[in-house]
Amino acid sequence: MFLYQYARSMPRRNMTVVRILFLADSHLGFDLPTRPRVMRRRRGADFFDNFDRALTVARSGEVDLVVHGGDLLYRRRVPPSLVQSAFLPLKQVADMSIPVYLVPGNHERSEIPYQMLALHPNIHIFDRPRTFATEVNGTSVVLAGFPYCRNGVRGAFADLLDATGWRSVAAQINLLCVHHCFEGATVGPGNYTFRNGSDVVRVADVPEEFAAVLSGHIHRHQILNTDLRGRALATPVLYPGSIERTSFAEKDELKGYLVLGVAPDRSRGGVLRTCEFRCLPTRPMLLCDLHASPAGGAGLQRAMEDAIAQAPFDAILRLQIHGPLDDGARSVLSAAKLRSLIPPTMNVEVRIVEDDRSSRRR
Repeated sequence: MFLYQYARSMPRRNMTVVRILFLADSHLGFDLPTRPRVMRRRRGADFFDNFDRALTVARSGEVDLVVHGGDLLYRRRVPPSLVQSAFLPLKQVADMSIPVYLVPGNHERSEIPYQMLALHPNIHIFDRPRTFATEVNGTSVVLAGFPYCRNGVRGAFADLLDATGWRSVAAQINLLCVHHCFEGATVGPGNYTFRNGSDVVRVADVPEEFAAVLSGHIHRHQILNTDLRGRALATPVLYPGSIERTSFAEKDELKGYLVLGVAPDRSRGGVLRTCEFRCLPTRPMLLCDLHASPAGGAGLQRAMEDAIAQAPFDAILRLQIHGPLDDGARSVLSAAKLRSLIPPTMNVEVRIVEDDRSSRRR
């Protein structure tokens, strides 16, 4: 398991350091139909496996708290059985007297479905702006947060934060738990940077009394320590990223979770001492461009077979077929033919790129 560590400074001897497992964007249920119409390899188990791997840190007793930064589930409308399966490992952690805190994200449309299935005295959900208080080895900890704000969080952020009531609860460590874009966060192969949209939180609006912002929503792991002008932030914004690759825009990104060490600080609401990113295993994602014309059906099939043979046995492969397509090429791209070419250990997606540059998925 690969990891790297960010450290502001090492804690003084005898100082309590609160250890936190922070993960987000699990998207459980992704590519996991309850009644599949086609029998093929599904990616759903990959997400559950990495979710379980991340929680091993808590089950081993390495941390004091668990925070999930949102999008536990891949969408809002899911069967109760999926909610039950998603919360089962969290309840196992909670049964060990390790508190679990969870932010509903945008994929859940700001609300955990069938929330009754999540009920546990040690599982705490930010189902509205609220503050939870706990104590770790004599150190008081406050976790404030709110569910994903679907409209204009930039303008609403200050009011949402005030509505949590965090200022009325005294603590040695304050943490803010949300599921949002903050200024300076980057995504995608082109490193798109979020700046001033209505769905982007100003980093200057985060009170310096918080030791850290723990946020989901951005699938790339990153730590924001400066604003858009390069000035140091009093409160770092932490993104663990998603636990698995959900799209080809993430094909080169490492996936994992964070293990944090937060300590009291006399001048403010705690300080982030350590931040370890621990990688989770991910299957390789590959793009391959093929041309249907003038290869024809037989030539296209050979090209597809070669691309599949050269890919790792467990690859997630996208074949981008550039047209135009004749009848022979179209017959090669039939669902039945594709299934006969794809080994059971792979996920293969075919995308047809038409002359007018539009595309469709098979």
